[in-house]
Amino acid sequence: MGLLDWLVKSRKSLSQMTRSELRRQELLMEKERARLLNKITKLSKGKQTLFERGSQEKSPEVRRVLAQEFETKTTEQLMIGRQLNIRAKELMTVSRLRMIRENADRAKTSGATFGLVSEKDILRLTKLIERDEIRAEVYQERLDEVLAVGRGIDEGAAGLSEAGQTVMNIWDKMDAGAIEDTGEAFDEADRRVREQQGAAEA
Repeated sequence: MGLLDWLVKSRKSLSQMTRSELRRQELLMEKERARLLNKITKLSKGKQTLFERGSQEKSPEVRRVLAQEFETKTTEQLMIGRQLNIRAKELMTVSRLRMIRENADRAKTSGATFGLVSEKDILRLTKLIERDEIRAEVYQERLDEVLAVGRGIDEGAAGLSEAGQTVMNIWDKMDAGAIEDTGEAFDEADRRVREQQGAAEA
């Protein structure tokens, strides 16, 4: 169940949920995100197979059918991509709310009011989640603004950290042909991420 479904069906407000309830919702969203990722990966591999088959096929009739199938898979891939964008933003929201709730629970002993989130904030976030043109990276910035928390609260749980961006950059180099050997690329990514994580812990 996504965040939008939860807001519609749940009797309990998202902003009033305990951290354990938020964590359960977070796990459900992670499972759904993994399912969508697997579907996109499967579609991508299927398209590659179709394309390679079409490149070797000489019959225009067969090529036409393969081209139609390629187009259909692309449409499905785009639709799932939009769902994945929504799920990524929903997961990001619930993760941040859980962390705020944890900090708020710890702050109770000192009488602080840190981490209070209003229903108006939740509704504002819901509208941003529904907008397909707002990607997860942009949404992360909006989320930080709405919740008034720094990006450093958990850089790894939402969006990409510096280490994650390093892996993305290496993949881009492979796409451009700058790195051709997959093993070499993996070794470089693994080494650089380990270095960045070590520097962060120092």
